[in-house]
Amino acid sequence: MELYQSFKTYLKEYMTLDSFIHMLVWDQSTNMPTANAQYRGEQIGFISKLAHEKLVDPQMGRLLNQLVPWAATLPADSVEARLVAEVAKEYEKAVNIPSSFMEKFFGHTARVYQTWVEAREQNNFALVSPLLRESLQYSKEYASFFSGAAHIADPLIDRSDEGMYVHVLQPLFQNLRTQLVPMIEQIRESEPVDRKPLLQHFPKQKQLQFIDVVLDHLGIDRTRTRQDFSPHPFMIRLAGDDIRMTTRIREWEVTDGLFSSIHETGHALYELGISSELFDTPLMKGVSSGLHESQSRLWENLVGKSREFWEYFYPKLQSVFPTQLGSIPMETFYRAMHHVSPSAIRTEADEITYNLHVIIRFDLELDLLTGKLDIVDLPEAWRERYKTDLGVDVTEVKDGVLQDVHWFADFIGGQFQGYTIGNILSCQLFEAAKSAHPSIIKEMGHGQFDTLHRWLKNNIYQHGKKFSTTEIIQRATGQSLTIDPYVKYLTEKYQTIYPTLQTS
Repeated sequence: MELYQSFKTYLKEYMTLDSFIHMLVWDQSTNMPTANAQYRGEQIGFISKLAHEKLVDPQMGRLLNQLVPWAATLPADSVEARLVAEVAKEYEKAVNIPSSFMEKFFGHTARVYQTWVEAREQNNFALVSPLLRESLQYSKEYASFFSGAAHIADPLIDRSDEGMYVHVLQPLFQNLRTQLVPMIEQIRESEPVDRKPLLQHFPKQKQLQFIDVVLDHLGIDRTRTRQDFSPHPFMIRLAGDDIRMTTRIREWEVTDGLFSSIHETGHALYELGISSELFDTPLMKGVSSGLHESQSRLWENLVGKSREFWEYFYPKLQSVFPTQLGSIPMETFYRAMHHVSPSAIRTEADEITYNLHVIIRFDLELDLLTGKLDIVDLPEAWRERYKTDLGVDVTEVKDGVLQDVHWFADFIGGQFQGYTIGNILSCQLFEAAKSAHPSIIKEMGHGQFDTLHRWLKNNIYQHGKKFSTTEIIQRATGQSLTIDPYVKYLTEKYQTIYPTLQTS
């Protein structure tokens, strides 16, 4: 159909503008001189305005008016039908938002990000708090464009996790919290696990040497990816076959850089697996932050922190660090890696306590958006929640409200729920993959991940945003979202390390 081809051409122009924004964001986070923050903000803001104007152009409206009835005659799961439906949905949202707002906000976020970097280095929340207050106002203004929302946070959540609104997430998180808190209390009754094997000097270049070996085994495509460094690791697609990852290396902790790299590789594998048929369209991305995060957490935790993984890779790590690890048995190293102890830093949290970090941030977002909490009081509210929920004293803001980049690079609201949704889904999907291919665990012990990768690509990756998160879960697992496989995984795994942990 000629009209559909015109539609695809128009979308390619829109997606090209979007890719320019991604390039500027990646460069800002990796290579850009810090003095350029103001100008970079103007660049990002201007292109964001152009992209938004392209999406809401009357020509797009006319195309959709003709294509929507045509798409309704096609098979419901065809690419054409799904693409028209997705663009129509994005168009209906976008027409509510003035282009001038998009330009101002994204220009603002570039400035906030650079100020956050400085504030974090200086441990000085006051340096960035005025800009964060502006971000909160922008967030509220964005939510106001969608007057029918049940909760002010719902339009913000909808940007990354469509359908996972406050009325869904609050009971889900509460249910999970009631499972996790007793587990933490029971683990405290066991003898602490010694982390010292991990806390030696491991030179950066040698860590990177080992990380490269691991990523090659996981199936990363070096012709389509690149890894650099940033204060907060991330993955971003610059264009169809251009996936960028960043990591960080700590020379006095051997697994931080490794798991950071595996985590971002999980995101990259998802993006690399999307069908080229969806390139240059809004379907060329993961369907939601929760499903995307399920892949980074699956590869990081269920694969990278599994006993089978280390049965294969630990001798290789010992050969890279013979002085540090040569005399340390694999079981000792494995136990050290699974040390459970509440801490201040989300990205360093163990699997048992991690989701409490997310729930705290989610609750604080809601309080900020509803006016229950003021920006100036955010550091103290953060400290109180960490003391109450995790028993941790957060004494410095760089380890508190300044530790995560999210609120300083985007809206406030809808920024963290995807991490916990991803943790839950990672186990649900992994169970389905093992059920389909029982050989997966044995293969992991031989450093082979092709069967798992292929199942994930066939059931999740290739579809991009063609199907909703709910549809993907149902198609891949035959179930709706459930926390049961996740709680089962945590209990069974950590019982082998902490005998006092009881079966749920």
